[in-house]
Amino acid sequence: MFMLIRAATFLFCTAMLATGQTNILAATNQASAISLAPAGKLPGQPGLPRIADIRADCIQNRRLICGKILQVLPDGLVIDCGYTNLFQRPLGRSWLVPGTVLAGRAPNLVEGHEPGALCAGLVFLTDYPKSRRAKPRPFDYAILTGYPAGQYTYPAVGTLRRTVRRFSASLSEAVNLNLSAVTKAVPARGVAAE
Repeated sequence: MFMLIRAATFLFCTAMLATGQTNILAATNQASAISLAPAGKLPGQPGLPRIADIRADCIQNRRLICGKILQVLPDGLVIDCGYTNLFQRPLGRSWLVPGTVLAGRAPNLVEGHEPGALCAGLVFLTDYPKSRRAKPRPFDYAILTGYPAGQYTYPAVGTLRRTVRRFSASLSEAVNLNLSAVTKAVPARGVAAE
């Protein structure tokens, strides 16, 4: 009798776990209905790419952001990329490395075109991990994978504004940012472009 109760409890718990997993998967895959649109377009929006295409493009063009934080803005971090010696064994354990570490830019670094290539130059990183202990400060170092999310214009010095490539540390947020940029660029059906 005891074994029968144990087996029933095990089956019940397994069924509950499977139900919970499918609910979580459905919640994280909100765009599944949109990605089924025929001919690579969003329903009701001619000329727009599918979310699956945007996601694949983000994965294909991901870069390894490895550099010095120059500015901490409310939206994200301005990072000077190209500090390859941050990959030394004890430093690569956390995404945030204190500014007291000796690190230098790699001379003659050229950014590759393959997925996961080292990023070079100034970038803006958004959606980075947030915690109470690890607060990024200017001149700290960041080591993260970034997914392309368009461009970002920030106030550099005084009234001078600078436009740099924007990356997101979250793939889903990068897809959302790219999708919102595409939908803003294409006028709605029946509305003339101004």
